[in-house]
Amino acid sequence: MKILPKTTTLLAGAALMLVASAPLRAEESADTVMAVVNGDEITLGHVIAARFALPEDYQALPNDVLLPGLIEQLIQQTVLGQAIEEMSARAKIQLDNERRAIVATEKLDEVISGAVDDAKVQAAYDETYADAEPTQEWNASHILVETEEEAQALVDELAGGAEFPVLAREHSTGPSGPSGGELGWFGPGMMVEPFEVAVADMDVGDVAGPVQTEFGWHVLKLNDARMKGAPALDEVRGEIEEQLENDAVEQALATLLDAATIERTDVEAIDPDVLSDVSLLD
Repeated sequence: MKILPKTTTLLAGAALMLVASAPLRAEESADTVMAVVNGDEITLGHVIAARFALPEDYQALPNDVLLPGLIEQLIQQTVLGQAIEEMSARAKIQLDNERRAIVATEKLDEVISGAVDDAKVQAAYDETYADAEPTQEWNASHILVETEEEAQALVDELAGGAEFPVLAREHSTGPSGPSGGELGWFGPGMMVEPFEVAVADMDVGDVAGPVQTEFGWHVLKLNDARMKGAPALDEVRGEIEEQLENDAVEQALATLLDAATIERTDVEAIDPDVLSDVSLLD
C-alpha cells in the first residue's frame, strides 16, 4: 500500500481495506486488543480515541467503515514509529506539548464536572437577580439623515399621514433603514444620551424629532414601552452555568499556580523574533 504523508488521507485509503477480525461482543472493553505489532498492542481504546480525533467529515463515515480503517491506520503508524531508531528533537518537543495539553484538559474536565449543579445555579441566580429592580425598556424606530432640514421634512410628512417604515426604508442612512427603522428593545445606557432622553419623554405611538446625535439627525417613533423585571431562571441558566464553570477553572488554576514553584526566564532578554525560527527545533 502506498503510504501518504497525511494521517487523514492515509485513513481514506485504509478505510476501504478489509481487515480480518473477530466480531465485537457486548463485553468488549477499552483494553480489548485489536492488533499486536511486533509486540506493541493496539487496543479498542486506542481505536475509539483515534475515531474522535478525526475531522468531522471522517467521523461521519459509518462505523463499519471506520473500524477496519482506523485499525489499519494505527498499525501503519505503529510500524512507522517502530522504524525510527531515535526520535528527533522536534518530535520529542511536540510530544511533550501534546501530553501537556491532554493532561491539562483532563484536569479542566475534572474541575468543570463538579462546578455546576441545580443548587449552585439557583444560588448564583438568587445572588444576581433576587434584588434586581425592574428597569424601563423601550421599543423604538428611527430614521437617520444627515441634516436637520431633512429630518424636519420627514416629521412633516409623518404628520401628514406618511408611513414611518416606508420613509425609513427610503431615506434612512442607518443600518436599520431596510427593516423600516426598527431598533427593537433597549434599556437605559444602550443608546447615546440625546436619543435616550428623547425616547424617555415620549408616549407610545409618538413621533419626535429632529434629534441630533454624533451620528446625524434622527426622527423617532416609540413603538412600545415596558418595565423589565429579572429574567426567568431558564432564560439565563446557560449563562450562569458557563460563569460557574469559568469561575471554577479560574479558582482551581489560581490555587495550583499559588502552590507551584515557578522559575521564569526574563522574557525581555529574549528576542521575540526567535518564535518564528523553526530551525531551533532541529
